[in-house]
Amino acid sequence: MEKMKEMNRRDFLRTAGKAALGAVAVSSLPISAVAEAQEAPVWPWKYVPIDKDALLELCYKKFYEYGGCGGGCFGGIIDLFSEVTGYPYNQIAPGRVCSLMAGGFGTGTLCGSLGGALVFVGLVCEPKDANTVRDQLFAWYREHSFPQYQPEFKSITTVAHSVNCADSVGTYMAATGYKMADPERKARCAAVTAEVAVQTITLLNVLYGYEEAAPVEEPAPADETLADNQYIGTGISDIGGEVKVKVTMDGDKIAKIEVLSHNETPGISDAAFNTIPDAIIAANSTEVDAATGATKTSEALIAAVNDALAQIKK
Repeated sequence: MEKMKEMNRRDFLRTAGKAALGAVAVSSLPISAVAEAQEAPVWPWKYVPIDKDALLELCYKKFYEYGGCGGGCFGGIIDLFSEVTGYPYNQIAPGRVCSLMAGGFGTGTLCGSLGGALVFVGLVCEPKDANTVRDQLFAWYREHSFPQYQPEFKSITTVAHSVNCADSVGTYMAATGYKMADPERKARCAAVTAEVAVQTITLLNVLYGYEEAAPVEEPAPADETLADNQYIGTGISDIGGEVKVKVTMDGDKIAKIEVLSHNETPGISDAAFNTIPDAIIAANSTEVDAATGATKTSEALIAAVNDALAQIKK
């Protein structure tokens, strides 16, 4: 019994000693460090407007420092927020955590700058708002003429009509003759990185009421030059937004379907645009199968034709 008591006493002292050492270690930390370690940031993180001119310059530089477009975009935004607001943005590792996004995640797919931007959007937005900002950012990117920001080299600009790296960079290199390793090509992608970051902040400013949305230019009425047997219709794709068509009738038969505009991804959407109009005309009906691999585009195209047909006077 005495032996057992002695063992229990030794165990108690050993445990107490560890606790005391822990208390000493914690007491040696700065009070702010202890308090900060106990405070978990509430999601979504607080958003405040930042200097967009400073961001443009910073993200251009961070493209080179943080391993490409994804790291440059995300890292530049976080670095500036860390400087402006401090915690919790100053707790995130440098932008190299997003360096694997470069080169369209190494496969030429989604532009890494968009990937980096969306990581930040996800930090400061609820899912519904994040989806809205994503769609707006993608629509802008498809039609934006890059690069507008040219601090090092003067260059022509190109429009990709796509959010994919291979299309964006490929279109530019085909127009300029630059190769991937050329400094001018790298400078162009650094500018893309910076411009995407600024557009992301612009959209977030509008979302949170810090900035007015840019006015939308109204297109000229499409029916001004339509013949009596022609009709304009639109459908909405989950990928690219609006698809607009013109349908020409020959009596009660569909004679012609023209795709007037769309923002679908080249290559992926081609199957729908190449086959669906002919299939509808052959069947004289929109009850046709979607094109393999382009379901969303097919559905939007069919919806656009239905919208046009709905305008025919019965």
